[in-house]
Amino acid sequence: MKKYLGVILFAIGLGITIGVIYANSRFVKKTRTFSPYTLLTSSWEKYKIRFINNDGRVIDYSQDGITTSEGQSYAMLQAVWMDDREIFDLVWSWTKNTLKRPDDNLFGWRWGNKGQDEYGLLPNGGDNSASDADTDVALALILAAKRWNNSKYLDEAKLIIADIWKLEVYEAGTDNYLIAGNWASGGDKIIVNPSYFSPYAWRLFAQVDKNNWNSLIDPGYRLLSRISENNLDKSTTSGLPPDWVAVYKNDGRAEATNMNGLTTNYGYDAIRIPWRIAIDYLWNKESKAKSYLSSLSYMKKYYQDNKKLPGTFSHDGGVVNGNENPAMYGTALGYFMVVDPELAEEIYQEKVIQQYVNDTNSFSDDLPYYEVNWLWFGTALYLHYLIPF
Repeated sequence: MKKYLGVILFAIGLGITIGVIYANSRFVKKTRTFSPYTLLTSSWEKYKIRFINNDGRVIDYSQDGITTSEGQSYAMLQAVWMDDREIFDLVWSWTKNTLKRPDDNLFGWRWGNKGQDEYGLLPNGGDNSASDADTDVALALILAAKRWNNSKYLDEAKLIIADIWKLEVYEAGTDNYLIAGNWASGGDKIIVNPSYFSPYAWRLFAQVDKNNWNSLIDPGYRLLSRISENNLDKSTTSGLPPDWVAVYKNDGRAEATNMNGLTTNYGYDAIRIPWRIAIDYLWNKESKAKSYLSSLSYMKKYYQDNKKLPGTFSHDGGVVNGNENPAMYGTALGYFMVVDPELAEEIYQEKVIQQYVNDTNSFSDDLPYYEVNWLWFGTALYLHYLIPF
């Protein structure tokens, strides 16, 4: 149980809700038109000022000024898509020099003030890896190698990819799955965070690594469908995927983790799933991606009925946190742009762009790091700026 403590405490901490006041929760005529290039570049410039330290450390001020491997990976991805090699190199340098674990090429996930101004990987699991961040760092390096025609980035990516396979891929039943981190394979079950499912990245990994990365894709899609359709710890299901799930090693059965903080809500973690699945559809025309996105019809119905989405759904479709959260809209764009482009445009104009402030040419300064990231990623996806080069 000790190995789970850090991630559980973090998950509980993220239960603090973020309320965002929207100027108008009902759709009105389109009021703002921006150049995609200007919107993305100007908000990226402000992001660098607000969140990236001079040494390349990305700081989450909403979580006591900590740094996570996730945050480093997000900055690297934005930098490569914005053609900002200087910041990419700065963030990557800090990441590998500070977060790299001593015995492998993965990264400790949680770094900050340990007390008395001593900084380092935090106790209670901060030195454990998080497989989403490891994946996104490796993906960013592959994209950097392509964008800037530099094989050194690719060589560094290969080292990370090999250790992801070694320490963060586990066979359950007859299928391979990405587990949540090096800590997530104890006992008779593995712990899976469905929002770490990144088939578009694994397809690129398969081109540069000898391991069978494509073997994770079909089982991953099947697992997503099973856990969305299964009631898990509720009496019914909305069809939305959960934040966390446990998978039995012997036969691949999935159930709720029943671990404090690792819930079946469609919330902070799971909201990223439509964004990731939409990338696989847009990059690879994967029919399973479109089919899965189409199954998330509860989200569309709720939005049509209420003209808003809550910050968190329970697995059965109840509202856990009724406050609107920009991250929910940024990630939901992946769903809507594939299944209902008209609603996608409505949400983009009324829920995403409304968080962009003309005076600062940036997303609102009132928004925390996570929300700003997913507004940017959602916008970039919607505007087709996220490309594999």
